[in-house]
Amino acid sequence: MKVIRFTSFTFVFIFLVSGVFAQVDSCHIRFYIEGINAGKVKLIGSFADQNYLADSTVADKSGYFEFKRKSPLKPGYFFVILPDYSNIHFMIDHNDQFMTVRTKKSDLYNSAKVEGSINTELLYQSIRMQVKQESLLDSLNKTLSGRLPNDPIYISSKAEIQKLADERNEHINFIKRNHPKEFYTKFKLAGQNPEIVDVRKLNGDLDTLGQMNLFREQFWDNFDFKDERLLYTPVIVNKLKMHIVDLTVQHPDSIIRQADIIVKKSLVNYEMFKFVSNWLVIKYQPTKTKVMDGEAVFVHVIDKYFTKEYATWYNDKELADVRKKADEMKASLLNRIGPDVISIGPNGETRSIYEIKSPYIIVYMYDTKCEHCQAETPLLRKWHDEWKSKGVEVFAILLNSSEQEWKDFMVQNRMEVFSNVRDPSNRSIYGKYYVDITPELYVLNPERKIIGKNLKVEQITTVIERDMKINRK
Repeated sequence: MKVIRFTSFTFVFIFLVSGVFAQVDSCHIRFYIEGINAGKVKLIGSFADQNYLADSTVADKSGYFEFKRKSPLKPGYFFVILPDYSNIHFMIDHNDQFMTVRTKKSDLYNSAKVEGSINTELLYQSIRMQVKQESLLDSLNKTLSGRLPNDPIYISSKAEIQKLADERNEHINFIKRNHPKEFYTKFKLAGQNPEIVDVRKLNGDLDTLGQMNLFREQFWDNFDFKDERLLYTPVIVNKLKMHIVDLTVQHPDSIIRQADIIVKKSLVNYEMFKFVSNWLVIKYQPTKTKVMDGEAVFVHVIDKYFTKEYATWYNDKELADVRKKADEMKASLLNRIGPDVISIGPNGETRSIYEIKSPYIIVYMYDTKCEHCQAETPLLRKWHDEWKSKGVEVFAILLNSSEQEWKDFMVQNRMEVFSNVRDPSNRSIYGKYYVDITPELYVLNPERKIIGKNLKVEQITTVIERDMKINRK
């Protein structure tokens, strides 16, 4: 008789196979919603301000549907799109993967009973309070409208509004005291803004700048950058937008100062840093930003943080390509000395920016086939007719078109008064004047400093007059 010998490998194999067949669900979420129609239901997850389809199922005619998964849902903020396209929200953490919600379509949150998820229960408590207070606040604000501060009704209405604010604060404090470690508590606290402090100058006047600085300084105090679960909620982007856009003067230097503060806070968590730094780069990349010289923010973040030490999500080639793009923009940032460009004129002669003696120079880059160039060039010609006598010259650089197309375009738009050159290979401007979309227009002052860029013709006058007023006294 042949003896079968079981090796340790055999036992491991049997264990692994039996484990596969015995695998159980890692996530089971059930909804009973009285009054909804039968039909398809979609589970939508959040990543900052983006939504993604996490799962889908079908609701039966009784209003029951479920999501059963072999892998757990990533902790975050979710909502379900119901068959009639209304939705119900909930939150998931690692310990909320088996939960049940029972409610009615006519009153989703007030009627909701939650089992197995303290985070969703806390969310619904806050939603109930918010809905209740919104109607009261709306009524009180209408009562205030048109009344003077010394009106008794005005005074009593303001007192009622303060009571509602106190009620909200007490609700938050209750959650903080009783559920300090829950994900929802982290989420709720992260979204809270600091109180506005009464800051006074030495003479007793209100110091609005001091108030703003203190508000920004405390703005992220309740946000835990170590907790990457917050990336899967809308709170991170809401905070970024408020700090960078609403609380910061939209000037590159101001934005860069505030961006550095936030990025440094995010360095405590790799995923948080990756998101924050990329959000800033995307927001201020060329063609996406309306801030004059928003590219300076783009360049700064890439130059300082997109390095081998920090930006490890890139391979060497990807990182080199990103940094190369930033390097191409550096020379043409605002307040830098505009580089000289030497290229060939219509008759084969060499022309350069620096040979122009006029105090102000417009560096204009265009393409004859570009519709916006076709619209802006006649406007620039007309503007130049008015401003040439005031000390302005145009250095016009053609990109990408043939020589004949160039000459025809110059005749058509009466560009003979410009200093015209053609650079079909872009060699003469590479690394000097960055062009992301044509037409591109830069303004150089008498010191040949770049004082304006990404402009339309109608904006040139404002830029030059401001420079004249500030620097030519």
